[in-house]
Amino acid sequence: MIWLRSEVVGADPIARPVVERVQGFLLEREDQPAQDRTRLTLAVRDAESGESRKIRINVPLEQAGEGLAEGAIVRARVRLMPPASPMLPGSYDFARAAWFMGLAATGSVIGEVSLVEPAPEASGLATIQRALSGHVRERVEGSAGTIAAAFASGDRGSITEADEDAMRDAGLTHLLSISGLHVSAVIAAAYLVALKLLALFPAIALRVRLPILAAAVGAVAGIGYTLLTGAEVPTVRSCVAAMLVLIALALGRDALSLRMVAVAAMFVLLLWPESVVGPSFQMSFSAVIAIVALHTSAPVKSFLAAREESWRARGGRRVAMLFLTGLVIEIALMPIVLFHFHRAGVYGAFANVVAIPLVTFISMPLIAVALLLDLVGLGGPAWWLVEASLELLLAIAHVTSAQPGAVKLMPQMGTATIALFVTGGLWLALWSGRARLLGFVPAAVATAMLIATPIPDVLIGREGRHVGIVLDRPGGGKELLSLRDTRSDYARDNLLELAGVTSDPIPIAGWQGAECSPEFCLVTIARGGRDWQLLLARNRDLVEERALAAACERADIVVADRFLPASCKPLWLKADRRLLQRTGGLAIDLENERIATVAAGQGEHGWWRGTGD
Repeated sequence: MIWLRSEVVGADPIARPVVERVQGFLLEREDQPAQDRTRLTLAVRDAESGESRKIRINVPLEQAGEGLAEGAIVRARVRLMPPASPMLPGSYDFARAAWFMGLAATGSVIGEVSLVEPAPEASGLATIQRALSGHVRERVEGSAGTIAAAFASGDRGSITEADEDAMRDAGLTHLLSISGLHVSAVIAAAYLVALKLLALFPAIALRVRLPILAAAVGAVAGIGYTLLTGAEVPTVRSCVAAMLVLIALALGRDALSLRMVAVAAMFVLLLWPESVVGPSFQMSFSAVIAIVALHTSAPVKSFLAAREESWRARGGRRVAMLFLTGLVIEIALMPIVLFHFHRAGVYGAFANVVAIPLVTFISMPLIAVALLLDLVGLGGPAWWLVEASLELLLAIAHVTSAQPGAVKLMPQMGTATIALFVTGGLWLALWSGRARLLGFVPAAVATAMLIATPIPDVLIGREGRHVGIVLDRPGGGKELLSLRDTRSDYARDNLLELAGVTSDPIPIAGWQGAECSPEFCLVTIARGGRDWQLLLARNRDLVEERALAAACERADIVVADRFLPASCKPLWLKADRRLLQRTGGLAIDLENERIATVAAGQGEHGWWRGTGD
């Protein structure tokens, strides 16, 4: 299925960066006020081959008028780049994601965007989604309004980077991505309201099984919410699983089972088989499997069984179960989060104990009530309560993420390590009785392997412009030297995450152990019982060839973002443009003299443009 979909939807990237004038059909518009831009996806015709291709460009927010809607024909001068391969081994592979999205190039507009033909009269889900998002942000100001818009319409483009980072480091990012929690809340509310309202009419209640009608109402609400919020993979998975739960309720069957999860997984993989390697699919299904396995286990069933007790004792058991569920989910997701993002929030289980009930039982119902009251102009008080609840959610996120040790960074996890984690987790979930405890064995081995994973000593970006050197900090810990004091958050974050360093990088030119000229920096570091000399190009200025050759002879590693002459022959590695075009980014372990490359994990897929390893 993955091979078939790759062949059907894959789009070859453009060969090189270009600046050209394009005219195309506007397929999709995505507003991102937090980044002061709008993203437009266009279908354009290639000037040379005449074939149609899909590109995505960023347009300044002030230029994105109402006329730039789906269905319009626009003309603009654009700067285009082929979708970027991973910067370093283990980094995000946008080239692969773009291949399955059918994108041949991404870039930005130069100058004005001309509207050749306006869009048809506004209609469709995208228009409704933007209108709903804008309405919510008008009613709720500030950061709380951006979160409310995300809950109501799936639009995350207005959430600020500071709030995104706080939610991520507090383990609450899953609340921003419309998935099981939100879909379940919408369907459950629709089901219960329909059940109670229909029970008021004896003519219906005495002739029809109300759970069937209520399940139908819940299904309509869930499908509508899924479509309105963009029908992303976690949302579709949640919607399918919820439909199965509704069917089970209507038939009087057990609604919570791993068979339900398996059917939902098969449905998603038939439509988007490539999602199996992505964090969204893996995290979504891991969380659901963990919840189902926990709540169907004999000890938990016994703990939650009905009994004669006070409301305080019953409430205490529910709170304890909520905390345990959050803890199990955090443990289940931790390896996957570290594998894909190299960082994880440590206190997520504690934050989720308050945040999940807050969102599920207060914020989302209040948003629904406020939208209904707005139909008669009475939504003001409800929106005030929405703002207060979401301000509390953001306060939890910022306080939790600001605690010492709230974030754990790890270098790139090996394939064998993540495979052992997955094996252990599935064994724990799928087996019953004491045999399931054997799943802790591969999980324990994987944990030991993860702790022993060496941190790379040198990180070299795919073009040789960005280089990071990991050093031991006096008094313990690590620090990162950076060749360039870059303003690129993407490059800096990649270097920091794969180095396992939380503090800001130190520019090499300002480090006392480096010798720098305007063109090169020479750095000496001790690893594996010897000194390694690194010669790093700071720019593309030409230097006299004999002087360069003499410097190369004394260096173990030479790094440059241009082609170096054949006379440059370092003792161990010459990582210039010629080599990096074949290998992509590098992660070097000097202690064991090992080099990991991006190319080693790419194979011969269409989205990889390297020429070999």
